[in-house]
Amino acid sequence: MAFGVTSSGWVNQTALEENGWGEIIGCVNPQAWAAVGIGLAIGLSVVGAAWGILLTGASLVGASVKAPRIRSKNLISIIFCEAVAIYGVIMAIILISKYGSGGDPAVNKCSDLTTEMYFAGYGIFWSGITVGLSNLFCGICVGVTGSGCALAHAQQEEMFVKMLIVEIFGSALGLFGVIVGIIMSTDTAFP
Repeated sequence: MAFGVTSSGWVNQTALEENGWGEIIGCVNPQAWAAVGIGLAIGLSVVGAAWGILLTGASLVGASVKAPRIRSKNLISIIFCEAVAIYGVIMAIILISKYGSGGDPAVNKCSDLTTEMYFAGYGIFWSGITVGLSNLFCGICVGVTGSGCALAHAQQEEMFVKMLIVEIFGSALGLFGVIVGIIMSTDTAFP
């Protein structure tokens, strides 16, 4: 079985027959893994921000019909959700600086890939996954607490500050993800 990948010379036919799909996955260019990680960092962060804005915005609009005084104060919840997307953009910029200028023209087959290339590719990939998932869940967390903040503030004026503190702690989850992503990608750079 050639799978169409051996004709290019990138994957060795004998190694493919011995290792199967593991040979194909192992021979994916590490820069492709890095690019997917960068895309997931920003993509999942934006999805988390959008989801949080959806949750908070719906409750804010609904509650402000009954209590119009809450509109301006509770916009801070929307800003916290938007910060989640900004975390993803910042991390994508940091990761793209480690990505390099593109593929190495000297690499013509799978056996030409070095351990430094694999380390950089997988490091950037998992850093992007970590940041993206933490910001996805952070956006949901901030959205749910922002929704609760809007509804509680509509009922009682003094609940706003108390709920805002809880929302700030939920927002810190995304920042922790960015910090962990930066630490994970510290020594990753393509040769």
